[in-house]
Amino acid sequence: MEKYQISENMNETVLELTKIVKRFPGLTANDNVDFDLKKGEVHALLGENGAGKSTLMNIVYGIYKADSGDVKINGKKVEISSPRKAIEYGIGMIQQHFSLVPSFDVTQNVALGLKDLGIIPDLSKVKKQIMEISKRYKISVDPDAKIWQISAGEQQRVEIIKLLYVKSQIMILDEPTAILTPQEANGLFETIREMTKNGASVIFISHKLKEVLEISDRITVLRHGKVIGSVKTNETNENELAKMMVGREVVIKIEKKPSKVSGEILKVDDLHVMNDKGLEAVKGVSFDVRSGEVLGIAGVEGNGQKELSEALYGMRNYRGTVTVEGIRVKPGNVLDRIKHHVAYIPQDRKADALCGGLPIYQNLFIKAFSSPSMSFNPYFFVPERLRSPSLRFIKDYSISASSVDLEVKFLSGGNMQKVVLAREIGNNSPKLIIAVHPTRGLDVGAEEFVYNVLMDQKARGAAILLIAGDLFEIFNLSDRVAVLYEGQIIGYSQPDESHLEEIGLMMAGVKK
Repeated sequence: MEKYQISENMNETVLELTKIVKRFPGLTANDNVDFDLKKGEVHALLGENGAGKSTLMNIVYGIYKADSGDVKINGKKVEISSPRKAIEYGIGMIQQHFSLVPSFDVTQNVALGLKDLGIIPDLSKVKKQIMEISKRYKISVDPDAKIWQISAGEQQRVEIIKLLYVKSQIMILDEPTAILTPQEANGLFETIREMTKNGASVIFISHKLKEVLEISDRITVLRHGKVIGSVKTNETNENELAKMMVGREVVIKIEKKPSKVSGEILKVDDLHVMNDKGLEAVKGVSFDVRSGEVLGIAGVEGNGQKELSEALYGMRNYRGTVTVEGIRVKPGNVLDRIKHHVAYIPQDRKADALCGGLPIYQNLFIKAFSSPSMSFNPYFFVPERLRSPSLRFIKDYSISASSVDLEVKFLSGGNMQKVVLAREIGNNSPKLIIAVHPTRGLDVGAEEFVYNVLMDQKARGAAILLIAGDLFEIFNLSDRVAVLYEGQIIGYSQPDESHLEEIGLMMAGVKK
């Protein structure tokens, strides 16, 4: 894809943040942060989890008020007291999770919240302006389509049109490609280029270094609330950015050793799973995963991945057959999986994997009562006997915590995930690992750690089912790739970037 670079005459500063400080109890989220955005440029904002990116952007968008520091729009000092005020100043923000009404059409969603339309809005005028915006910025969208009928990429275009409709000139995009196919991500980048050519400016927040290097003109890196540096995109690379983010050398791409694949560990035959609405989400899926192999399941979120993983771990009932090492496991029975050495890393570590109000040591041993070696573990109720092994896990898994008694909810996302890995892998010597978005929301340092743990387990002979939305993560770890679309596997591919277009088309429903 052609790289768009900001033209020389686009040097007008439209947003300037000077010495921004924002403190929360026990934490300085932003520590004298300086940041500026020029007209017509894409300025990427990078940093580890907790580095202060979201706090800074919430100040720009009026959700938080800075404790000190100045915000200037077009050289004029302003007070942004609310998102409504931010919109008046021409600032728009698209969150990772869209704020659209599924039962409304595109035109109705754009009209929502517009105070100048009157009590009975003339939707025909809104529709006409949507079509004009679509033509000007080359954003293909049907103004009459219901939101629930269109893809994630099209929904994101609606969010962009909403910002352009109110004439936003400063746009904040937070993890904008998280749920897009490669083709949809490319379409987003084309839209961003059209917007910047027309004078808009974009702040681009992402964990994906490749796409940051592809779309941005400048990059600013935050670490522990402070600006580590700002660089021109054409003067840096992935490794340098990762080092700026983490403070050390980081291995971006894991070197996959030749697989020593042996016997079949997991076999799934004609699996049918219902979702929470009683509709069939997984429709007759069959596949297998062997010892020493990583099978990657690719697909846009919402195509049955959640229901598939929960059924395989016994959290949902299903029709069909699931066997582990040739032994059929029971539907809706988690204990059966634990006894067969199945480990599970769910996509939502806070909601599904950990008990935030319990200390680290109890989270590490919370499944001990159902370990294969005993049906009941009285040690769980004797904290003194759990502290010593917990300290070993903290050391082995590099968990940054002041004490094993610290409640898990106070850990960073990366350290929470390390607690999950220590419990699922360190306690169980798993034969099968079901890993769902194992690095979602993690910075490059924590990603590297998770990748190494999974690769060590693969070398040990574990079978790994990797369900992820990030194709580069799939390519990095997998030996084979299956694509899930609308609850069915519609094709397999090699885990290689040369197959990116092919896999992207399958993710959009084009059968191989």
